[in-house]
Amino acid sequence: MAGTILITGASTGLGKEMALYLAERAFTVYATVRDMAHADGLHAAADSRNVQLRVLQLDVTSKPSIDAAVQTVLNESGVIDGVINNAGIGLRGYFEDLTEQEIRDVFEANLFGVMAVTKAVLPHMRKARSGRIILISSIGGKIGSLGVSAYCSTKFAVEGFGESLALEVAPLGVNVVLIEPGIVKTERWSTNRGTAQGARDTESPYYDWFWQAEKESDNLVQRSTATAEDVAEIVHRALTVARPKLRYMVGWKAKVLTGLRNYLPGELFERLYFGLVMRRVTRSPSAERSHPVG
Repeated sequence: MAGTILITGASTGLGKEMALYLAERAFTVYATVRDMAHADGLHAAADSRNVQLRVLQLDVTSKPSIDAAVQTVLNESGVIDGVINNAGIGLRGYFEDLTEQEIRDVFEANLFGVMAVTKAVLPHMRKARSGRIILISSIGGKIGSLGVSAYCSTKFAVEGFGESLALEVAPLGVNVVLIEPGIVKTERWSTNRGTAQGARDTESPYYDWFWQAEKESDNLVQRSTATAEDVAEIVHRALTVARPKLRYMVGWKAKVLTGLRNYLPGELFERLYFGLVMRRVTRSPSAERSHPVG
């Protein structure tokens, strides 16, 4: 059943594909962007796929911006059947190399922004006694990794928020769904990589380890078979099935990895998986201290 959907962070990557995919399936899609300079590109993508999108400005770190976008949707459509909390930023770097402001910024976008958008739409869903709240999490919200400690912290927090909120609003006819993609090749790995300034400092004690970890990550990205369309397909399912699951994981590698963690004794998993990651990252650093763009 199609309806009216509000998507945050729709200018690129997963958000853009979700907006287009849902519009192709008869949803009325309000695709929001923090910077309206991205609106033309989003409209062009919609034209290329012969669909229509309503593009609005929405900055998840600004309550007036959130309130204005939500009110526009309600004024024009009268209802918000679903919200997809996709907007977020990356932050890559060992914890000691991160500034307090960088950490606060990633929490503002990835956690508090999600909460703020959810709080803005929830009263309307509660009154309608229906609605779907989709939270785009990550395998990084299930299994931590080095070099992304702050980012993973935000996704672990989103997991806890979503699970708890689901219990609170289920009696109201509102469903909460966590989408947990593995590695998907999007702009998150290039222009939106979000590398901390301190991680670029060649004097950092973590410099060689961090950039070795980045090379390992890039190798995983190149080998990944999961696509943005795979994520969009799962989101569509979560919006349309009669009884959505609380969690949907995207990508067979992510499913295997989390399955191993669920079924192997904790110490064994940590020794095998985390031990392997540590050995690959802390091996003798290359003499050529080059690093990817990010």
